[in-house]
Amino acid sequence: MSDVSRRAFMHVAGVAAVAVGATSTTNAAVANSPRSAAGKVKVVSSANGLEATKKAYEMILAGSDPALSVVTGVGIVEDDPNDTSVGYGGLPNERGIVELDAAVMHGPTHRAGAVASLQNIRHPAQVALKVMLRTDHVLLVGAGALDFAKAHGFPEENLLTELSRKIWLRWKETLSDKDDWIPDPDEKEIPVAEFFRSRSIPIGESSVSGDLKIAADKSPMKFRRPTGTIHCAAMTGSGDFACTTTTSGLAFKIPGRVGDSPIIGAGLYCDNEIGTCGSTGRGEANLQNLCSFAAVELMRNGASPEDAGMEVLRRVAKTTEPRLRDKDGRPDFGLSFYLLSKDGRHAGVTMWGPEKFSITDENGTRHEDCKALYTRPPK
Repeated sequence: MSDVSRRAFMHVAGVAAVAVGATSTTNAAVANSPRSAAGKVKVVSSANGLEATKKAYEMILAGSDPALSVVTGVGIVEDDPNDTSVGYGGLPNERGIVELDAAVMHGPTHRAGAVASLQNIRHPAQVALKVMLRTDHVLLVGAGALDFAKAHGFPEENLLTELSRKIWLRWKETLSDKDDWIPDPDEKEIPVAEFFRSRSIPIGESSVSGDLKIAADKSPMKFRRPTGTIHCAAMTGSGDFACTTTTSGLAFKIPGRVGDSPIIGAGLYCDNEIGTCGSTGRGEANLQNLCSFAAVELMRNGASPEDAGMEVLRRVAKTTEPRLRDKDGRPDFGLSFYLLSKDGRHAGVTMWGPEKFSITDENGTRHEDCKALYTRPPK
C-alpha cells in the first residue's frame, strides 16, 4: 500500500466510532465504479448479523474501507438490547458484570487490533479498531483497555439491561439447591423463561458432567450456556479483505475469562492474498486449535472455503476431551466458521446443524444454510 493510501485509510478508519460515509483511497475503484464492483463485493456474518452484512456492503459500495465497514455493521448488533450475546444487553459474568471482547483485522495492511475483558463500553469492535490504528500493540485488556477507550472519547455506561439482569439472576438462583438463593415463585416473565427453555436439552442426550441441570419449569434438563457472538467479514470489489468479531463471551463466565474472539488466528484471521475465516461458538476449542488461521492456511493450499471449514471441525472433534463429548462420542458444543476466499467463494460450516449464516452480495441480503458436521434432531 502506498503512503498516500495508508494515510487515507488511517484517517477514515480512525474515526470509526462516528464516521460512516467516509471514502478510502484503498477502495477508490469501488467508489468510482460501483456497478462493475457489485458482482465482487461480498459480506458474510453469523446468523445474527443480517443487518450488519447489509450495512457493510452498502458502505463498501460507497467507497469505505472494509475494516470500517464491518466494524460499523456489527455496531448495529452491539446496540441491540435484545441480542444478549454482544455489546449492550450482553449476558454478564458470574458476578453480574458485562465483559466484552472484540478484534478486527485489515487485509491490505495485515494489521490487527483487539480488546478483552472490557467493561462499560458498548462498542468494543470500534475500540479494537482504534487499537489497530492508534497504537503499536494488538491487544489491550481489562482496565488498560477501558482507559484507552475513554481516552478516545468512548462513553462509559451500564451495559446490563433489565432482561440480561433477570436472566443472570435466575441462573444464580437456580444454580444450586445448596445455597440461600431462591427464585421468585411469581416470576412469569416469558422472555426469561423462554431463554432457559430454548437452551436446554434432555439430560439423557449428553454425558457431559458439570452442566446446569436447570430449566425454567424445573424439568430434568441440561442448560447450555450461550456462547453467542457476531463475526462479520468482507471482500471488496478490488479483492481486499477485513473482518471483525465481537462478543460478551460465555454467559456467566469466571471474571476475566477471555475466549477466542479477540485472539488473532483463533476468533478471526485474514490474509489478503487468500481469504478470511471467523468463528462463533466454544472459544476454548478455537483457542486450542487456532481454527481461523488453520482454515485460511488450508485455503492457501487449495481447499475450498467449505472444505477448509469442515476439515477444521473434524480436527476439533478429534481432539475434544472426553468430558466434552456426548454419549456417542461427539463434541457436545457448538462451533461455527464463516469463510471467504479470494476467488469469491464463501461458506458457513458448523459443528451441529441445522444452522444459518448471513450474507449480502449482488444477489441481496439473506440467510444461507451452514454445512454441518453433525445434525441434531428437531425439538
